[in-house]
Amino acid sequence: MAGFSVQRYAPERSAWGRLTARDSVVRRLDWPLLGSAVALSLIGSILVYSATRGRDSLTHGDPYFFLFRHALNTGIGFALMVGTIWLGHRTLRGAVPVLYGLSVLLVMAVLTPLGATVNGAHAWILLPGGFSLQPSEFTKITIILGMAMLLAARVDAGDQPHPDHRTVAKALGLAAVPMIVVMGMPDLGSVMVMVVIVLGVLLASGASNRWIFGLLGAGTAGAVAIWQLGLLDDYQIARFAAFANPALDPAGVGYNTNQARIAIGSGGLFGTGLFQGTQTTGQFVPEQQTDFVFTVAGEELGFLGAGLILVLLGIILWRACRIARETTELYGTIVAAGIIAWFAFQAFENIGMTLGIMPVAGLPLPFVSYGGSSMFAIWVAIGLLQSIRVQRPITA
Repeated sequence: MAGFSVQRYAPERSAWGRLTARDSVVRRLDWPLLGSAVALSLIGSILVYSATRGRDSLTHGDPYFFLFRHALNTGIGFALMVGTIWLGHRTLRGAVPVLYGLSVLLVMAVLTPLGATVNGAHAWILLPGGFSLQPSEFTKITIILGMAMLLAARVDAGDQPHPDHRTVAKALGLAAVPMIVVMGMPDLGSVMVMVVIVLGVLLASGASNRWIFGLLGAGTAGAVAIWQLGLLDDYQIARFAAFANPALDPAGVGYNTNQARIAIGSGGLFGTGLFQGTQTTGQFVPEQQTDFVFTVAGEELGFLGAGLILVLLGIILWRACRIARETTELYGTIVAAGIIAWFAFQAFENIGMTLGIMPVAGLPLPFVSYGGSSMFAIWVAIGLLQSIRVQRPITA
């Protein structure tokens, strides 16, 4: 990718594999990145609480049910980030085959009796204690790491300036296996994110543009074929139809989007006030603590509150781009680029579907939406970004 310099560098390390005191991990962390992620998670806790505190059918009479779980998910995610930084992205590079194999097995387990259907997608594994796991969230990480390992191996070793066609083909095959399984669930939203991740990874790797244009052409042809052959479920077809024509069925498939736009529009500049939104308190917007959590911000915090979320997301993407550009190895650049593509598209899709400019795809808003699997995965991604920054040389 233009503007990305690639060098080979191994920082000074102690016998335990951690950076020495001279190269303090804490001093080298990207604090704007970390602070923005924490701020988004805190805002998400407030929004999730507002969206669920009056919904007794969901909370079992405990208004703090989702608030506690969201805070717990965030705490676990933060711990996973710390563990990822401690291990380091280079250590995880050696464990990629194992991590990839486990993620594929988990995704395939969804298709067994262990799997459960939620909102039309058979994409979950139910766990004891009322918890659930969505393996496709972790597959996003292993696709990034796996493709980065393959595409950067010979470049970082100095054997070639960019990945050759055979290496790119292997990397695409690695990504295709879990994507095909996830498509069969069907979990179209996760597949869309994975496709964008693959494109971002290829762009950052320096692969030939013929692969990029070829994939775009193949993706377009595949989408047309899937539509013509009727391989989509009825609820997925209905969502696309409602996106194309919101007035088609305002009380049916178009209900979510219409209510979301009403909620956001009623907030104005300053919002109706926290816990004072009529759409939110009236429970007119379905799945408001997960896919449609942005509507709570738009209604109760207004344009300024919703804008703050966009600013924080923008800071995360900006810092991630800076990390990708400053890293000293192609492997780190590719990992960072894959995370950037993931976060950027998922945030755009989630917010876009609440505004009616994107089809409803069942994707959470990073750091803000309620959901354990997604929260764990995005904090691991933050840990990878921080590790890439920590292990780069000091230039000043």
